[in-house]
Amino acid sequence: MDETDLTGDSIVVPSPDIVAREIEGRIVIVPLASGVGDAEDNLYSLSDTGKAVWERVDGESTLTQIAASMAEEFDASVQEIESDVIGFASELLRRGILAKRTEG
Repeated sequence: MDETDLTGDSIVVPSPDIVAREIEGRIVIVPLASGVGDAEDNLYSLSDTGKAVWERVDGESTLTQIAASMAEEFDASVQEIESDVIGFASELLRRGILAKRTEG
């Protein structure tokens, strides 16, 4: 398994190379380093679902635990939401917005 592969047992944290703020109910992410995101000076704004995932990224909860929490809120199955959570987190990991938590 590649270090960028995520599973339900993975734990992610916001990258130290970004700043995230809530502005008018939206999460806005600002890259602080080149190479984060797709191009220089990109801003990212998360959808309501992305915001729900982001707010649960605490460096302690696995992606399965995040999905379980969201399943209760959104009245959907954990399996359905877990697939979406892993996909979303994988995309943010690929862009350098999230990082996998390392042990220690």
